[in-house]
Amino acid sequence: ELKMENNNTKYCKFCGAIIPADAVVCTHCGRQVEAFANNQQPQPTVVVNNSSNSYSSYASATANGFGGRQKSKWTAFFLCLFLGYLGAHKFYEGKVGMGILYLFTCGLFGIGWIVDIIIILTKPNPYYV
Repeated sequence: ELKMENNNTKYCKFCGAIIPADAVVCTHCGRQVEAFANNQQPQPTVVVNNSSNSYSSYASATANGFGGRQKSKWTAFFLCLFLGYLGAHKFYEGKVGMGILYLFTCGLFGIGWIVDIIIILTKPNPYYV
């Protein structure tokens, strides 16, 4: 026969064990016996004011001249394909320092040249530098 020890205890409604009166989870069976107290402040409402198409805002900004100079993908590709070891595509993009580096290292020993061919093919036409 189970007796409650004092007013600071209660019975678990699942296993019948005597647990502390303020317990939310039974100390014997581990089941939740009471609802968790929500002492937190209510969550604030967050309003996000942005457009869902970020690329179109980027394209319009770059077309107005704020994002760089417009370059042709195919011009850069063919310069890279035939003269990439000399850095011609880097000079075309206005990257003179990288062009000189490619010139003296034969396109970063051929590795940078091959990587640039692949990168240029993945760019949109036109792209902005």
